[in-house]
Amino acid sequence: MLYRRDLLSIEDLTVGDIENIFNLTNYLKTEEGKNHKPLSGKTVALYFEKPSTRTRVSFEVGIFQLGGYPLYLDNKSLQISRGETLADTARVLSRYVNCIVARTLKDETVRELARYADIPVINALTDREHPCQVLGDIYTVKEKIGSYKGIKVSYVGDGNNVANSLILISSKLGINFSIASPEGYEIKNEIKEKAIKYAKDSGAVIEFYNDPTLAVKDADVIYTDVWVSMGEESEEEKRNMIFQNYKIDLQLLKLAKSEVKIMHCLPAIRGKEIAAEVMDGPSSVIFDQAENRLYVQKAILSLILG
Repeated sequence: MLYRRDLLSIEDLTVGDIENIFNLTNYLKTEEGKNHKPLSGKTVALYFEKPSTRTRVSFEVGIFQLGGYPLYLDNKSLQISRGETLADTARVLSRYVNCIVARTLKDETVRELARYADIPVINALTDREHPCQVLGDIYTVKEKIGSYKGIKVSYVGDGNNVANSLILISSKLGINFSIASPEGYEIKNEIKEKAIKYAKDSGAVIEFYNDPTLAVKDADVIYTDVWVSMGEESEEEKRNMIFQNYKIDLQLLKLAKSEVKIMHCLPAIRGKEIAAEVMDGPSSVIFDQAENRLYVQKAILSLILG
């Protein structure tokens, strides 16, 4: 169970925790599950320092559907903007609400909230990880393929927060994982070492490449993300040049398995990291993947607050 626990990283979850989330997600997608209201009378604060479409909407809708009240807050509307400390903000919110969902620029911010809050804190994205995203992703893999154990997920692109969480969850669950990133844009050694350690226990094969054609060979799933994340806009021209050979197009798909599934955490820049014909093609499960964020996050909230 996750009851009254923080979810700051995939590292916080055991394999059993992940399976519990997926099992409850299955139930919440049924007609009976739509009447599940464990958050009745409870308020969840959504503290967002970054713009958001899927994360904000899926959490707000999910909290409402579970019978709770979503309270959206940004740092400009709080007294943080006038100098109140994050620690004091966390202490005060703990007296008013039942949980904090935080989407922050820095990973240390969500950890500081958790350090001083007396209520659970959920990481809705930081510069280090995006755990709720990849829980929805791997749930989608299981839903579409039937299992995740022993399949191959290939990630092509920047070794960013999504890639960090994806390699951690894959290595924990026994999913073979390969990643291709340009030199200098790879996953950091700290995350690599943790993934390799988890893989020794699960039996997962973890591979690192600079060449995307090597990474996607015989892949069951090909995953990509934007080349320029929020906060990196000043590097856009440079990154577009460096990543130009890391595009998911029909030619690259030919190297994977014939039934390969294409995933993207969105938003997508069509024609850059992914070709429009791939995104809209028969292999794409991108919008099912986005929808499943809603159900998986409802499961997480139910297990933490229910």
